[in-house]
Amino acid sequence: MANSGLQLLGFVLALLGWVAVLAATIMPQWQLSSYAGDNIITAQAIYKGLWMNCVWQSTGQIVCKVYDSILNLGSSLQATRALMVVSIVLGVIAMGVAIMGMKCTRCGGDDKVKKARIAMTGGIVFLTAGMAALIACSWTAHQTVTDFYNPYTPINSKYEFGSALFIGWAGSALVILGGGLLSCSCPGNSGYSNRGYPQGKPISKPPSAREYV
Repeated sequence: MANSGLQLLGFVLALLGWVAVLAATIMPQWQLSSYAGDNIITAQAIYKGLWMNCVWQSTGQIVCKVYDSILNLGSSLQATRALMVVSIVLGVIAMGVAIMGMKCTRCGGDDKVKKARIAMTGGIVFLTAGMAALIACSWTAHQTVTDFYNPYTPINSKYEFGSALFIGWAGSALVILGGGLLSCSCPGNSGYSNRGYPQGKPISKPPSAREYV
């Protein structure tokens, strides 16, 4: 029962993390225009996301523009988009595999050892998805810090961390934690002991030649 609860906890954490990763991928607030400097106009804020740029006016109006061409984007942004998409797809696959292997479901047959292996496989896929999202967020953060402290970068072209970046970090951490808990569902030695024989009944030995004499 404890192992079943551990599986359920891991799946819930991974599911919540996957939702956070999906939300971070859609959100445009990956980078926020920096207000460093003396003569910075704060009447508007510029957000840069994976799919669009948005301008927030002080009046509360937000205007967004989707990127016109993928080929015009930088290699760092393209790699980040690819990693986040891969993370989302792997998360969907991991959820399907984990549901089949969890003890609280009837999918995957009645073999406990087989179901434990399936659940462990789902956890490994969750771990891979979480690592992909974590690398994507850390890559964008590194690029943001590098451009911010670059003396050749204009002041009005510097950006800081956006809220989507923190949501992506939190989501990837939850996915990794949930995948780790599901990976603990590895089958023990008890699943292989006494297979094919009734428990508690010793195996009878064939009679020797002396017993017939």
